[in-house]
Amino acid sequence: MAFDIEILVRFLLALLWGGLVGAEREYHGKAAGFRTTIMISFGACFFTLMSTAIGAPDNADRIASNVVTGIGFLGAGVIFRGENRVNGITTAATIWAVAAVGMGIGAGYYLAAGFASIMILFILSVLPFFQKKIDYYNQSKTFYIKCPVSVNGIILCEDMMTAHKLKFKMVKRVKDGDYMLLTWQLHGPSVKMDLFINSVSDIPVIEHFEFS
Repeated sequence: MAFDIEILVRFLLALLWGGLVGAEREYHGKAAGFRTTIMISFGACFFTLMSTAIGAPDNADRIASNVVTGIGFLGAGVIFRGENRVNGITTAATIWAVAAVGMGIGAGYYLAAGFASIMILFILSVLPFFQKKIDYYNQSKTFYIKCPVSVNGIILCEDMMTAHKLKFKMVKRVKDGDYMLLTWQLHGPSVKMDLFINSVSDIPVIEHFEFS
């Protein structure tokens, strides 16, 4: 494979589209930021070029086909479990999609790769607005309290949840000495969630609560 201007164009396009997506991720402080997404796009592009050159004409995909597997391990590295939720899934999916863009550029599908990058930016930048709208009407939150055993915290809180028209499911109940540690999963509109939390904060027997 002789080096020519087309190869340079592919490298530059990989840097451009990977950088645009990375800039959006960097702006929002995500784990896979500007330089990371550029390296992913560029690396996938280069692997695809090498796969075509080394494996041609009978086995041109022998290296490129493993990019998908390899990028999965990289994506898994940015996924971590918090106390009540799993974080980093969107960033991992972005890594996977950016690698696909790089492979498309490396294979010479410039228009498809460019359009895919624009769609990735649209998904990351515009769709969160609609996600917030959805959350406004139906959120999923974890509610945790600590109260004395002498107080029936389950009935107390679940009666309030019912009164505020929230859907709920108890996920953990632990007795710690003279205290009960209770955790629920709540579903409902954000306005009702806020009203419920305001009501809970006025109950003196609940010594501690968290809402996330």
